Amino acid sequence: MLAAFLLATACGGGKPEPERVMAEQQCDDTLSPDAARALETVLNTKRFSHDPRGGLERAAGGLVEDYPESWRRTPGHSLCRASPPTGMDEVEIEFRLLRRDGDLPGDRHAADLHPYAMGVEALSGPRAAQLYVRCLSPRLEGSGKRPALIMAELDFRRSELSDTVPIREAHLTVLHSVTLAVVRKLACENDAGLDAKPVLKALPE
Repeated sequence: MLAAFLLATACGGGKPEPERVMAEQQCDDTLSPDAARALETVLNTKRFSHDPRGGLERAAGGLVEDYPESWRRTPGHSLCRASPPTGMDEVEIEFRLLRRDGDLPGDRHAADLHPYAMGVEALSGPRAAQLYVRCLSPRLEGSGKRPALIMAELDFRRSELSDTVPIREAHLTVLHSVTLAVVRKLACENDAGLDAKPVLKALPE
């Protein structure tokens, strides 16, 4: 009862937000059916802790606010945290702007991340995934001359997953779906170069 009251108070207006505990409801409804199944797979659950709405607007709005200052290091904006009702496992997805192409990982990425042919760059491993895209958008004033370089990152805290192809692809599937929602929220030209479905083609290492 106390939890329900606190939820109602936090949402304002005295009316509690409906519990959002299914996979497809996580990350502000940005998960495709394939991404929802992938999230269930990596977290080994079909029910999740309540994930309030607002993450998509928060992340996209943060990137818009940061763009004029993107010549310097900008903060990350968390879109969602997905976790089972019990245990300490948690997947967090956040977005930030990079200052220049030199900030792309290239060959300097962590040893347990593997490159994929998606976006400007994409990497995935047992504990994390990263996706980099360029965005030209009317919401980002000046991006016609200097497209925004956006980094999307999935971080799996306390992951004990093996470094296998299915796990890497599951992480990328989740991250692609959320990133596609963000670039569409930003009205990025040509969806910032992302296809409607994730490109899960591994590149030579």
